[in-house]
Amino acid sequence: MKPYFLKGLFFIGALSFFSCNQDKKATDNADTLKVQQTSAIQIKFSGDTSKEGMVFIPGGTFLMGGDNAQADKDEYPKHKVIVDAYYMDEHEVTNAQFQKFVDATGYVTTAETKPDWEQLKKQVPPGTPKPDESQLVAASLVFTPPNHPVDLNDYSQWWSWVQGANWKHPSGPDSDIKGKENYPAVHISWDDASAYCKWTGKRLPTEAEWEFAARGGMKDKIYPWGDEGIAVGKAKANSWDGAFPNANSGRDGFMDLAPVKQFAPNGYKLYDMAGNVWEWCSDWYRNDYYQSVTKPEGVKNPQGPADSYDPDEPYAPKKVARGGSYMCNDSYCSGYRVARRMKSSYDSGLSNMGFRCVR
Repeated sequence: MKPYFLKGLFFIGALSFFSCNQDKKATDNADTLKVQQTSAIQIKFSGDTSKEGMVFIPGGTFLMGGDNAQADKDEYPKHKVIVDAYYMDEHEVTNAQFQKFVDATGYVTTAETKPDWEQLKKQVPPGTPKPDESQLVAASLVFTPPNHPVDLNDYSQWWSWVQGANWKHPSGPDSDIKGKENYPAVHISWDDASAYCKWTGKRLPTEAEWEFAARGGMKDKIYPWGDEGIAVGKAKANSWDGAFPNANSGRDGFMDLAPVKQFAPNGYKLYDMAGNVWEWCSDWYRNDYYQSVTKPEGVKNPQGPADSYDPDEPYAPKKVARGGSYMCNDSYCSGYRVARRMKSSYDSGLSNMGFRCVR
């Protein structure tokens, strides 16, 4: 299944971005892989070393990777991993927390910044024409569900590139976050999340740390709560209840984003490790990464591959995202599985993408 994380700029038009030669490997581009916003580089640590709002994850050994028939190819082989102990935010970073960061630093997010074509053209097939200047505007991808069933291979049916959409205006310039201080901050790029981590003296979790924490001390279970299907019994996470993307019953109590900590935590007392918003990890994404790190004795504290490759979009360097979102449904995206891997270009912003930190 192709990712439904789209680079907003190339969402304009006929989605030709997905029709490029999928057999051709992207040339490693050090400049592209190392790009970070200037404002992110200038962020300084606030000096706050408090672990308030974080929970201790004891570390240990586990089998990382797919647990059931829904697993994708990039979740195999299941392999032994050892992680050291660490602290993790008990919930996703909220609007209130991100606001404090912005107020203290003056940081401007990716979605609030006009795209730089010189950087973006490195992520597309050679010869891709420059978009019209009217499209090179500060914007982000907003979920705009249709009112009827659609072809699930046509992402344009539910994503819109909206000028003025960002973390302060999640649905567009006429929206705001008043009264939503306890909701997860969204339209956050990997660069934005990394800048916040730098200010707090924390970091993004590795993919291995994220999965170990999501499992909550349980062995080989499909979800953070065990093996019971998400539609069985009481609501366990904020997900899509019904036919995606046009019919959400709201069985779990929410039609879109939910405030943090609305559902029972997992065994490590972590909230929303399934659903609500996807969460950035520190690792670059490669579809074949697990094959390269599998060892009988296990791999300790894996940091991810040195570069990125996704055969669906071979020119776009991507980072890993985990945990699913309020848009996930078993018929389309079972992202709330603990082993489920997703990926997006590091400069992408979406209305269902957020993060949490570790120390």
